[in-house]
Amino acid sequence: MSHDFGSPSGGASAGAPGHGAPQQPYGHQQGAPSYGYAPPGYGTPQGPPPKTKIKPSIGWIVGAWLVFVLSIIVGIAGFAGGIFSAITDAAPTSSFGSDKTVTVRLDPADKPAVYVSAETGTKFECQLQGDPAKVRLEQPGVQQTVTADGVIWEMALRVGVDKAGDYQLTCTAPETSNARFGVGKEIAAGSVMSGAVALFAVPALGFLLAVIVTIVVLVRRSGARKRRAAAAGQWGQPGPYGG
Repeated sequence: MSHDFGSPSGGASAGAPGHGAPQQPYGHQQGAPSYGYAPPGYGTPQGPPPKTKIKPSIGWIVGAWLVFVLSIIVGIAGFAGGIFSAITDAAPTSSFGSDKTVTVRLDPADKPAVYVSAETGTKFECQLQGDPAKVRLEQPGVQQTVTADGVIWEMALRVGVDKAGDYQLTCTAPETSNARFGVGKEIAAGSVMSGAVALFAVPALGFLLAVIVTIVVLVRRSGARKRRAAAAGQWGQPGPYGG
């Protein structure tokens, strides 16, 4: 009995199933879906960029207006200080009674003046010893009243001397008036003016500073918001490989 083990080449018959069937190639096949990943930086973003604080902060504006309020206080204090200083310098430091002759030190640079503390309408008379061409007593152009240590003083006479020195002064008044006299100074207009300047100039500078700081801060904050919004818009745009 003979057995046929097939053709010598070992091939299988055409069309018959066996180990000789062709295999499908590995790798990407045309029409098959792609499972790869898009390059970094493309496609839908993983999340928005981190938010940062907008600078400069509102605290700059608050601080600027607090400085303005402080400048008002400083201006009022400066005005009050100037007036108080002028009154303190003008008031007599000592006094004497009627019909008393006293030696007083007078300096034309101080603008000396005779003050009287008495009832309203009291008549008095003062004499300053010396050459009439070099010493003089004049009625004041304006009424000036100062208060020192609870005593109200009214400027009665302006004193004119040509040079600094010691002078004899005598003032008389009715005994019933209980008048007291003293030598002080005219209220310095410079002290009053400096106080007035402080009252208006210092708050004005504080207000101008507050306005400038407010405008600058608001403009810069507005620009920072626009830049942040633009950056957020660019981050959210889809790339060429996704959307």
